[in-house]
Amino acid sequence: MDDTRDIAAALAGDELAYRRLVERYQNVIGVQMHRFSRNFAVRDELTHDVFVEAYLSLRTYKQSAPFLHWLRKIAVRVGYRYWTRTQGNGNEIALSGHDWQQLQGDQPVPGDVSEAAELVHALLARLPPPDRLVLTLIYLDGCTMAEAADRAGWTVSSTKVKAFRARNRLRQLLEEDQP
Repeated sequence: MDDTRDIAAALAGDELAYRRLVERYQNVIGVQMHRFSRNFAVRDELTHDVFVEAYLSLRTYKQSAPFLHWLRKIAVRVGYRYWTRTQGNGNEIALSGHDWQQLQGDQPVPGDVSEAAELVHALLARLPPPDRLVLTLIYLDGCTMAEAADRAGWTVSSTKVKAFRARNRLRQLLEEDQP
């Protein structure tokens, strides 16, 4: 697994070298893109877009950071563009009384993990793309503020402000939906 060698070969026109890079990282990027769309077909399309954009930008990759880190930054931009493009396309889902009860309290609710994930993504889908992005990076991807800022191309201080405001907007949405 030598990214440097495969990148150099891909830049020299070796299609198999780039294919090896795609095969090496497509599952990791696919998981990341699943945070941007729960639809598997859309996720696969977004993953494809990440690798197309990476291929077209490969000459700009400076090997000061791992290739995966660079790919993840591209993935964040691709996912963010997708959210911006699809914002307001029926993503607003009101919570049912049952869904609201699941969110109450500190105890985990027994049930399907994928059901809980769908609920979280439905809530996040109601936020504007910048809010959704910062909360996704911090809470779903587990990034620190510095990592979230780096992936999104923001400063650390603006990321902290965005996270604070996004949490408040999410809290407001939850209070508005409360039965």
